[in-house]
Amino acid sequence: MILITGGAGFIGSALAHELYARDPQNCKLIIVDRIGSKEHKWKNLLGLKFCEYVHADELFLPEKATLRSSVRAIYHLGACSDTTERNVDYLMKNNYYYSRAIWDWAMSVRIPLVYASSAATYGNGEFAYSDEESIDRYRPLNAYGYSKQVFDQWVLSKASATLFSMPWYGLKFFNVYGANEAHKGAMSSVAFKAHEQIVRGNGRVKLFKSQRSDFKDGEQLRDFIYVKDAVRAMILFMEQAAAAKPTVSSGLYNMGTGKARSFNDLVGAVFKALNLPTAIDYIDMPPEIASQYQYFTEATMNKFSRAFPDFKFTSLEDGISDYVQNHLQR
Repeated sequence: MILITGGAGFIGSALAHELYARDPQNCKLIIVDRIGSKEHKWKNLLGLKFCEYVHADELFLPEKATLRSSVRAIYHLGACSDTTERNVDYLMKNNYYYSRAIWDWAMSVRIPLVYASSAATYGNGEFAYSDEESIDRYRPLNAYGYSKQVFDQWVLSKASATLFSMPWYGLKFFNVYGANEAHKGAMSSVAFKAHEQIVRGNGRVKLFKSQRSDFKDGEQLRDFIYVKDAVRAMILFMEQAAAAKPTVSSGLYNMGTGKARSFNDLVGAVFKALNLPTAIDYIDMPPEIASQYQYFTEATMNKFSRAFPDFKFTSLEDGISDYVQNHLQR
């Protein structure tokens, strides 16, 4: 069976649906998550056939031992992904210690593992965004990024000390957008928020003003990646991890497109997908956001491109068009 932590979440549910769509007769999924009372999160599982749902807090209980023994592949995507979360103990419990438990389990019984890291580990980009340099020099700007960073560091220390560990891949996700993110609220993508403001508001979109003279309002840059591309990449990594002789080395890999685009570009693409003229209002940035705001992110994708030279990313315009017309407007 294939186990997906965070399987009811944004990226996890997108992955689950794609795996099931590729092989509905033989795809056996275990969904691990904490759905709680979020209005939209449970809806991410609609139409998906899975073998078992496990609350994340119950995965390692003794009575789940038989179920755990059936697992042949692990996608560990579950985490607290709120970049404004201030409770560091909570973040460490969910993003560090729980991830360590997943790693130890996977390596002890030799289960291939793909897990989610984050571009938030890179901090303000002063050392660029390379996945081929030592990660110890990076300084995350928020506690969420820190919790991801310390787990990456722990994994690298464990992997270097283990001669015969199973293949593993940690993916540093940049700005992912796409279907099944409605439950994320304030942490949903700007693409989702823009659509909501246009169709449920006054037809205009609010973007933060720039506080730097070298960036005009709305020209702050991000590496936006469509969730469908992220899912395709994750499946390729798992195919490598499960191969008898993997040709892609274990390690950390950036998961962006390698091409930064502005928020103006993104919002303009949403308006275009709706066949409406662009209308943007620039608003002041709250101090609590300004203190940890990234003005530029762009994944260095050389390592990924060597691993998967034929992989093609969806353009921002095509991704937004598909997202808006085939998901948000349905």
